[in-house]
Amino acid sequence: MSLLSVVFTLSAHVLGSLLFVLFVAFLGYCAYLHYVHLKYDHIPGPPRESFFFGHSLIVWRTMKNDDLTHDVFLKWAERYGSVYKINVLHHVLIFVSSPETIKEVLMSSKYTKDMFLHKRLFSMFGQRFLGNGLVTARDYDQWHKQRRIIEPAFSSLYLRSLMGTFNEQAEKLMTKLADIADKKSEARMLELVNRVTLGVIVKVAFGMDIELLENASSPFPDAIETCLKGMVHNIRNALFQFDPRNWAFVEEVRAACKLLRSTGAEWIRDRKSAVQSGGDVPKDILTQIIKSAGKEERMTKEDEEFMLDNFVTFFIAGQETTANQLAFCIMELARHPDMQEKAQKEVDDVIGMKREISYEDLGQLVYLSQVLKETLRIYPTAPGTSRDFVNDIVIDGIHVPAGAICILSSYVSSRLERFFKNPLEFNPDRFHPDAPKPYYCYFPFSLGPRSCVGKNFAQMEAKLVMAKLLQRFDFALTPGQSFEIRDVGTLRPKGGVVCAVTHRKHCGP
Repeated sequence: MSLLSVVFTLSAHVLGSLLFVLFVAFLGYCAYLHYVHLKYDHIPGPPRESFFFGHSLIVWRTMKNDDLTHDVFLKWAERYGSVYKINVLHHVLIFVSSPETIKEVLMSSKYTKDMFLHKRLFSMFGQRFLGNGLVTARDYDQWHKQRRIIEPAFSSLYLRSLMGTFNEQAEKLMTKLADIADKKSEARMLELVNRVTLGVIVKVAFGMDIELLENASSPFPDAIETCLKGMVHNIRNALFQFDPRNWAFVEEVRAACKLLRSTGAEWIRDRKSAVQSGGDVPKDILTQIIKSAGKEERMTKEDEEFMLDNFVTFFIAGQETTANQLAFCIMELARHPDMQEKAQKEVDDVIGMKREISYEDLGQLVYLSQVLKETLRIYPTAPGTSRDFVNDIVIDGIHVPAGAICILSSYVSSRLERFFKNPLEFNPDRFHPDAPKPYYCYFPFSLGPRSCVGKNFAQMEAKLVMAKLLQRFDFALTPGQSFEIRDVGTLRPKGGVVCAVTHRKHCGP
């Protein structure tokens, strides 16, 4: 027998063995899928479209049509009740809108962030993204150490000291809007508030000034946008990066992640050197974090990486969600001129013509607080959170075996008729001080120990920007405006909130 024949025979044997192993693995996976289906099929839920892909095809189709997947989840909650399941390959997702279970899961530290989402946020397409920062850390001790280091930077006492910087950055938006009003041109409010909130987080948190309202060529807004788009695809389509048609975009996402992390590494390194040398450093959140970390008994190289993870987290979450809340708030006040007028009157009564708004002033803007809370009810910019069910649990009489992923959707809960009468109606009086408080069905910043550390920061910023806007301008939506929502991981107005902006009579040019 020739050498070529031997090689050919061996190759055929190897190929045959490989095919046999793959066939056995395929049968094993089919058997496991069948077992998973049997384990959870007593739980209500929509019918699967595919034995293998479960409900993934519905989600992919919704995304391809540029429709909102959260509306699909809401429709299923209305049909199947407070607990229902969907299948994504071999994963089982349990959507819960039972207030008692929401309370139990979010108020306890025993329910860890789920591994499915953790893996897809830790890195994107092989490039580290949020890593093990505050949002993604699953280990309680690891998370608690970071929270302990970061929390002082978001205390009310420290945030009060930043009011001057909040005012300074918000004034840049007012100057830009005054110019737009003078020229009688259209204002793309989502884009403008995106840039000002990014400017705020960069200045207030990291002591840098990148003049985003004037510098349209800055790479940061595009990098954040690219990361958010990549995040959605990475979470909802496990096969996305393997499609050659997506490879160019995948590389863009990797480059955007690298830009944010390399920028963060440089800023943190420079600031640490300045702190250690006793130099003059800004009294910002980054300085607070570095000083708090210095008080820890032991800081490892991994802790340094966590600091960078949190830089990226703050960079994205610290501006994107607040910008979207502002844009939705502007959209709704423009749709309801009577509410806009009522909010303006309150601002006039509390602030008058002052340019420097104080922390005490913000506390007196009660109606504006109601407007902002109602904005987050109907448009929760961070639409939900998730946990692992590591133990069996009974939800409203339905037994849920361990091993499933628990999905808690603020978007769904906030739009259910059983919790809010006429839920799609924008009604700030729901949050009047004398109105009954929502019972564990309203959680735009999550709840419990893992609630958003930057909640007070975000709400101070949103209220101050809106107060200045209402103080000086009237705004109306341009005709043909879309009120649809776009999902980029966070929720934002699809139409961009294009407005005609005019000076109020007492604030003319």
